[in-house]
Amino acid sequence: MSDATPRYPNARDLMDALRFLPEEGQIWLGEQRMLLMPLQASSFFRNELVTTLGMERAKGFFMRLGYYSGLMDAELGKSLRGGEEKLEESYLAGPQLHALQGHVKALPVKLEMDLEHDRFYSEFIWKGSFEVDIWRSRGLQDEPVCWTLLGYACAYASHLLGREVQFREVECRGCGDPVCRIVGRLAEEWPDHEAFAELFREAPLIDELYELQARIATLEGDLARSLGQEDWAPVGATPAFRDMLAMLDSAASSNVPVLLLGETGTGKEILARRLHDRSLRNEGPFIAVNCAAIPPELIESELFGVEKGAYTGAVQSRMGRFERAHGGTLFLDELAELSPRAQAALLRALQEHQIERVGGQSLQDVDVRIVAATHTDLIQRVEAGDFRKDLYYRLNAFTLPVPPLRERREDIAPLAEHFLSRFEHHYQKRLLGFSDQARSVMVQHDWPGNIRELKNTIERGVILTTDHKRISEKALFGDYRVPTLEREQARGLDGQGMLTAPPSAVIGEATIRQRIRPLLEAGLTLEEVERELIEATYADSAGNITAAARRLGMTRAAYAYRLKKHGLK
Repeated sequence: MSDATPRYPNARDLMDALRFLPEEGQIWLGEQRMLLMPLQASSFFRNELVTTLGMERAKGFFMRLGYYSGLMDAELGKSLRGGEEKLEESYLAGPQLHALQGHVKALPVKLEMDLEHDRFYSEFIWKGSFEVDIWRSRGLQDEPVCWTLLGYACAYASHLLGREVQFREVECRGCGDPVCRIVGRLAEEWPDHEAFAELFREAPLIDELYELQARIATLEGDLARSLGQEDWAPVGATPAFRDMLAMLDSAASSNVPVLLLGETGTGKEILARRLHDRSLRNEGPFIAVNCAAIPPELIESELFGVEKGAYTGAVQSRMGRFERAHGGTLFLDELAELSPRAQAALLRALQEHQIERVGGQSLQDVDVRIVAATHTDLIQRVEAGDFRKDLYYRLNAFTLPVPPLRERREDIAPLAEHFLSRFEHHYQKRLLGFSDQARSVMVQHDWPGNIRELKNTIERGVILTTDHKRISEKALFGDYRVPTLEREQARGLDGQGMLTAPPSAVIGEATIRQRIRPLLEAGLTLEEVERELIEATYADSAGNITAAARRLGMTRAAYAYRLKKHGLK
């Protein structure tokens, strides 16, 4: 079929498919529900996306928007003007529908369709393009601006003809040309057809952002260490701590996997960084992964990477942490939270020094040293069947227990001064240090959150203390008072100036039954108390299910079940 100057068929069939139902607040075109939208709203939306995403990403977004619209209209064109003998009429329904929807008036210049001999050529002039109108506020552009219209034309023709057709806007009024002119050909006839087709594929930002965040964190860590900042240097002088550091340093020059065992907040990542810095891999990357912070269904793709199309949402291939750590060190925090599948893949990576991306078909060599850490008893996990025995023995080649802060009380004061100096600089304050009572309470406190808890407490104290003042006990701990030996045995003076008798050890000490009596008197049910406990620990643990479960002495699975049961997640 060919026609140098094709003519449109009567558009009555298309107009009859348009129905307005004002009482229902609906507009229909065939089986598609339509919307009327002010042109200025579309202009605002486009400007917002260009400002937020940049010109190239916004262009791809609007071309995909037009492409999807073209697919829908191609179905309507087929249904109204179907049949091989009416292929040209069905094709011309596309620009007619575009005009009916108020997008543009398309004047046909030339149309040649001979698909049996792989010939297709279509040329139109666009008049009154809505996209040119909304771009006027930005002035003349360097490239054509009718993105949505172009995507529509590509999709309509491709879907209707069953062949990939690509259009180019060879002239555009948005660039200062006298008219907007488009030319369509079979995709393979355009030399840049592969690059152009990429504009119609989703390009989600989340993967790029996640990757960039991880890289920035690594670079910031390297920069901090290169500038000599103390964040990455262990602080402490107690014999147990120094002995542990000596053992750590002795393993640095080898490639043996290291397993750090210690409570939450004891600084295991800082120790892993020290190991990396003193190893022969110190020029390579240091990549840290918190296994507990990644959902079980995503941990494999995070560690080993993913190939495009491996699962719904995998719209592009992505490197995993093993590949990024090639030639360096991979730190796996909260190792015990790995899923059984991830444990098996990790064991293989350790034994074979090879990985396979999720959805991949080939193996990749990786040169990575593993440093793992956990706060749980891995032997108990092995006996319970929750952790692979062979993986445990593979990682157990060099195990290093990290002492909690309560076992190195002599280090509390130096650590507190270290954090005080940091936060004074960060918050631009000049303080006079800690009050004597504050120092005493800090040393007596058991610090269940260890160094992380101490750091957060010092930050609170700095924030709440005004310049040229000392940080008080209340600024550190608020209304919560840490019981100290001095306070428990403190004695005052009576009216005659004599020392009072020492307070009984049981005064002020409440039994568990005394603590729950107000709950019983308030008429609270067990269900209500459970819900409040679950909600409170979830909030206090910043949404970390594993940490919240540990506070209540529960398994992660049991705690997650109760979260769901009470509708809290």
